[in-house]
Amino acid sequence: MAATDISALIDFYVREKDLSRERVVQALEASFLTAYNKMVPGADRIRNIRAIINPQKNSVKIKAEMVVVEDEEMTDPYNEIKLSVAEQLYAAKGKSVSVGDTLSLNITPQDFGRIAVQTARQTMQQRIRKAEQEMLAEAFRDRVGELVTGTVRRYDKGDVIVEVDKFEGIVPSRHRIPKEDYAAGDKLRFYVVEVRDGARGHELILSRSHPNLVRRLFENEVLEIAERTVEIVNIVREPGYRTKLVVRSEDPNVDPIGACVGMRGARVKNVVNELNHEKVDILEYTEDKAAMVLDSLAPIEPIKVDVDQQNRIVSVYVADDKTAAKAKGSRGKNVRLTARLISAPNDRWDVRVEAYDRMSQTKTIAREGANELVSILGISAELADEMIDNGFTTVQGIASYVQPEDLVDALGISEEQAFAIVDKAKNA
Repeated sequence: MAATDISALIDFYVREKDLSRERVVQALEASFLTAYNKMVPGADRIRNIRAIINPQKNSVKIKAEMVVVEDEEMTDPYNEIKLSVAEQLYAAKGKSVSVGDTLSLNITPQDFGRIAVQTARQTMQQRIRKAEQEMLAEAFRDRVGELVTGTVRRYDKGDVIVEVDKFEGIVPSRHRIPKEDYAAGDKLRFYVVEVRDGARGHELILSRSHPNLVRRLFENEVLEIAERTVEIVNIVREPGYRTKLVVRSEDPNVDPIGACVGMRGARVKNVVNELNHEKVDILEYTEDKAAMVLDSLAPIEPIKVDVDQQNRIVSVYVADDKTAAKAKGSRGKNVRLTARLISAPNDRWDVRVEAYDRMSQTKTIAREGANELVSILGISAELADEMIDNGFTTVQGIASYVQPEDLVDALGISEEQAFAIVDKAKNA
């Protein structure tokens, strides 16, 4: 056997691929089996066959497990051995064999030398790749959800290939920050999304756009978060545009926002710089939906805020269309982030920002008041509108302060009708 070739092959892959000798030997043994199957007709019919490399002796043997059978009963020459042949082989060793014994036999061909080594070289890349993937899976399967530092290496069919701890990770396009450049040699932090079985075997999927990337960055920067004095309640993110972070603390002596911002803004600046200057808003948690919305849209000053619990809508009215556009943000991103901020998986809310139209609001209020008069007092819509125009706007007000003669004088209706209206109002 070409011992020096085998030894050199093992040393090469240990050195170049940073794999353990054990893994390289295993891969090389599998490659020698492939070579044997190509060289020996019918070798694929042998059920229990293996290649054994002895690194100390720089040798390789192909061995097969065969069952001893009576000479006249042998039907499978690839997996069975005649008793007479077995006895002859083991006689020299001073051992006896019996029918039914399983023998490990050396079936290495005499010419299984440089040809096998050359064939093994051609198949080793695939075997080594598989060994690398198994090591990758072992190294990162328990690190899903963690933050890692990687070096950008190249692009591959739209994916960014990153080296992390001597392994290659993939950043698919959907996990990249829009408009962020990735140049070979750049060192960046990534969120470990998963180790998945893809078309190329085990793949390490990394992300720059995942909201939890921001969570891990703040955990690294803010001691109070790492120690759980400050809790991150929610994170919503539009990668490359803005992240909104909601925090709280059970300790009254700890300012959760101040802890995240840091002295002179140092902590949040470090996070922003890592995110390629993405904006980060830090808000303190409250169960008040309206307060959360206004905090998220700050510094916009609202004229009015309506919370529709039934339809899960928070409506914010501002001075004019220009202010509304500013609050909504580019393509409505800011208001959509705000809606996600106050929502839960099974409790989705919508946030709307509109310019406050006083005339329209007045008309809406008047229409609602007129409908109430029609419904409770049993009068026509025309009379209800006339009552609203004359200041008789609510049923409660009519019951408390209006006399029948007031209605007769203002509306020109009969005393009988006026008494009936006042009476219905008082009994409502």
